[in-house]
Amino acid sequence: MPRKIKVEFIENFLVAWDPVEGSTLYKLGFYGKPLGIAKPKIPEFTVPLILDLMEGLYLAEEEKIVVYEGKEKKKVGLRTLQKKAKQLYEEFEEKYAVYRDLRGKGLVVTPGIKFGCDFAVYKQGPGFEHAPFMVSVKKATVGLTATEIVKAGRLATTVRKRFIIAVPDLGKGKISYLIFKWFRA
Repeated sequence: MPRKIKVEFIENFLVAWDPVEGSTLYKLGFYGKPLGIAKPKIPEFTVPLILDLMEGLYLAEEEKIVVYEGKEKKKVGLRTLQKKAKQLYEEFEEKYAVYRDLRGKGLVVTPGIKFGCDFAVYKQGPGFEHAPFMVSVKKATVGLTATEIVKAGRLATTVRKRFIIAVPDLGKGKISYLIFKWFRA
């Protein structure tokens, strides 16, 4: 098994300080953002890599990274990361289930905040294509208004993306995806 990459847990983020190790993580599936580089043109960089908590938890569960914190480099376990993520993300369990499912299907998943959704999803990855999908996670018990659907559809059309609603059923471990395609009448 390959050596796990060391990352430091700081506040709400994880940092791979070694640029070589950060580049390795980035190449595994476009994980993280190189510090100060909005859109890396090449997968090798000379700066630390910043991971958000959701992708860091995923990489820790997949045993790709080992997480530590503090000067004494105390190891941080999965439960600690999950607890922090639950505090940071609204409806974390549902969002993380969708994140894991999409990553498990070989897709690249990044935060979708700039598109007003939970995730921007790529088939190939940033730099190779624009994200073709924007995904919003909704609980099955929460309704969607017609206005919300129209707003999301208009936004998706404006940014040339397919709008997807992911509805996880945590009890059954199943996720339903509702894909909207807009057309002119």
